[in-house]
Parts: sequence; C-alpha cells; structure tokens
Amino acid sequence: MIKRDFPKIHFYDQDFVDIYDKTWAWIQDYWNTGSETSVIDGKFFSYPASPVIQQADAIFSSFFLVYSNRIYQANPTLDIFYQRQEPNGAIRSTYNIETGLPIVEVDNPEGLGLPLFAWAEYNLYHKSGNKKRVKDVIPVLHRYNEWIDSVFKQPNGLYRVPLCATGMFNSPREKTAYPLDFNTMMAVNVLYLSALADILNDKEASFQYKKQYFALKTRINSLMWNNEDGFYYDIDKSEKRLPVKTIASYWPLLAEIPNDDKAESIVKRLSDPKHFGSPHPFPSLSVSDKAFDESGGAYRGSVFPHLTFMVIKGLERYQRWELARECAIRHLYFILDSMGPEGSQGKGKLWEAYLPLKEGPASWPGKQDFPRPQYLTYAALSTICLTIENIVGLSISLPRKTVDWIIPNLEIMGIENLSLKKNLITILSQKSSRGWEIQMESEKLYYFTINILGKKKKTLPIPSGKCSMLIDKL
Repeated sequence: MIKRDFPKIHFYDQDFVDIYDKTWAWIQDYWNTGSETSVIDGKFFSYPASPVIQQADAIFSSFFLVYSNRIYQANPTLDIFYQRQEPNGAIRSTYNIETGLPIVEVDNPEGLGLPLFAWAEYNLYHKSGNKKRVKDVIPVLHRYNEWIDSVFKQPNGLYRVPLCATGMFNSPREKTAYPLDFNTMMAVNVLYLSALADILNDKEASFQYKKQYFALKTRINSLMWNNEDGFYYDIDKSEKRLPVKTIASYWPLLAEIPNDDKAESIVKRLSDPKHFGSPHPFPSLSVSDKAFDESGGAYRGSVFPHLTFMVIKGLERYQRWELARECAIRHLYFILDSMGPEGSQGKGKLWEAYLPLKEGPASWPGKQDFPRPQYLTYAALSTICLTIENIVGLSISLPRKTVDWIIPNLEIMGIENLSLKKNLITILSQKSSRGWEIQMESEKLYYFTINILGKKKKTLPIPSGKCSMLIDKL
C-alpha cells in the first residue's frame, strides 16, 4: 500500500515550494471535529478555536482542498451548509458549531452569505469527476437561488442586499443599495448552475439559468458601467452610480460580463500605481481614493488573498495569462516577505490581509483582532491554488481527462504525484543535453496540452507509464 501524500511541486524558487509544503502541514489544525456535545459532526474545515463555521470557509477552502490527493475532502464542509437548508431554500452564512443553529447579525438579518456554491461545485466536479454529486447538489442550489430571488431581487432585475453580505464590511461604500460584487456573484452562480445542468444533460434547466445570467449581465452593463470612467460601480437606491473604485469592480471579469473593450479598460488599472497597481497586488480600494489607508484599514486598502485570487481567475477568463502569472508571483513574494525574520513577532505566519505598498500584515488602527494570523481560508488560495494553477500553470479536468500546461516560457518546474481520481500523474520540465524536455509519468491515458504562450501549443495523448517529450521536436 503506497502512503498517500500531497502532490509535490517543483519550482526554481525553493521558498515557493517550502511555503506550499508548510501550508499543507498547517491545514491539519483546521480540520475540526465538533466537541462531544456538538450538533455538527464529522470532520470539517474551519478557523481553529472559532465557535462558528462560515460559508466563505466552506467555499474558498474547496479550491485548495481538491489538491490534497483526497487526504482532506473538499465537500464535507459544503455539505454542512446544504444539510441546514430551510424549507424556503434559505442557507445562512454562519452556524454555531456547538448548536448547529444559524447566527445572524443585526445588519444582515437573513444571514446572507456569498452566493458562490455553484462555482465551488463546478470546480469540484472537474477535480473529482463525481457526476453523482452534481445530481445531488443541483436541487439544493436551485432552491437556494430561488430563495435569494424571492427575498432580495427588485423590479429592476438586480439584488438589493446589505453591504456586509459581500464580506467587505468597512469598505467606503456606505450609500450602496445594489452592490456590484453581490450582483455579479449571482451572475457567476447562475452561469455555473447552467454548466452543472449541462453536465447532467438537462437542456431545459441549463437554458433557464443561462437566461437568468444574460438578464443580469445586461442589467449590470447598463446600470453599473460608467462610460466616461471606463469602470463598474455600485449603485444607490435611486440607481445612481457611486464613484468609489474598489476591488469589487473586478468580479465582472470572473462572470465574463465585460466585452473586450470594457475588460481592457478595467484591466489597465491593475497596472496603474494610482489605482490597483500597488507593489503588492491588489489593494481592496483604489490607491487614489481619499479613504485609502496605507496601513490597510481592513477593506480600505488591505490586500486580501481571496480577492487577489478572484482577480487572477478573472484575468484567466480573458486569456491574460502572463499578467495573471506575474501578479500571482509578486503576490507570493509579498506573502513570503511578510512572514518576518526568525524571532520577530509575526514569525513564520500567513495572514488574512496584507499591506498594499510594502511587505507585512495589514493593520486596522484600534482593532486588535485584525488581521487574523494563519487565516488559511484566504492564504492557502495563494500558497496552494495559485501556485499550482498560475505559477506552475496547470489546469486539470478529470472528466475530460485533460491537463493543460500554460506557461510564458520554459523553466525548471512541475508537479509530482498529483491524483487524477485513481491516476497519479507527474509532469516535470527540465533542461537536458538535448534541449528542454518534459518528463511524464501516469497510470492511465490522459490528454496533455502544452501552451508556451505566443510560441507553441500542442495537444498529445499521454499513454500510461513513463515518457518524455522534447519541446524542440513538437
């Protein structure tokens, strides 16, 4: 019996490999089993010592747990939320671990969370190939979608929700009635519900979700886009655009809402030091905004790894591979530099949020509990997920039996023993006397696409066993 282990990554900067390995070791502390008296049973992912389990933890953790070679399952934490769905379809964003009861805040009485379950499930399907799960979760996600529609959807076709439901609790967006990010997340949700319905070959459901998606896309483009500024904004209760540039304006990339010209206009600001092109990508508020806080001040400038992850995934949708990779590498260098030298206070810790203009964890004057140390829900998206998908550059789909390797140029890097269901694969590039060579090992056949940006793109069937290919011969 082979000992199950996490996939190994290879990269020319050993620090990236070390932090990747350390993150897997730290995740062990997040693997909770409720106490003897706890109503929530089984193992689930949550912040150590926290009395609650949160929707954001369940959703974001699934993106890196899928790479654990099934040592840590990505779905049980999501299932805890599905099991608590109420008859009207409601799923609340936070539950008490002891009692299993929802916890709601005064300013968010319905306990509304980030409506991104379908995005997480679509990603799970491509990393696990479990079609039965898709069949089981679609009815839950459908009822959840209907609940949000029934409570929050307005006659103008958009969702009016409390700002804290977006997670960006102290962002200077006070007059917002229709948050751009929440409305776009709903578009992301129905877009992926449509894709999940396609997996089950349910043409009718797929068509209905697509219709909802296009209706939302049209509303967001007509009401939230400002032509003069070339930017998306929140709107107030009278549908007036509020000209505050926040990182929330990048969710539309993930939902494929802007056309190429609009995308070009907002992407440009990611490299502009006056806006989101700060040394550490990407601040939660434009650097030129009067409320911008160099110390981070929570959502007034801090860099949050889950939002940087969202922007990078949005850039992928528009084939901006090189910019996505460059920003992921820069982001990881800042995370590493912020861990502090031996003996300093923050020694060897990952953080919930970082400074935008130099290395170090963010701060929020007057708040002791921000940012949370070792907040892996966000940080592991960078040290595991972005490392595999954007820095090493691998994109994997189990049901399609495909591995795409998208890189700007050949470097010594790769992955070893990554589980594709019951198939372990290894892909490594190295320089030999015959030129650049990619060595592979697999237990079953799969299709490998190598895309060296602007130079070569080729798809080949990779047989089981060991093999290697010379890039110059492609």
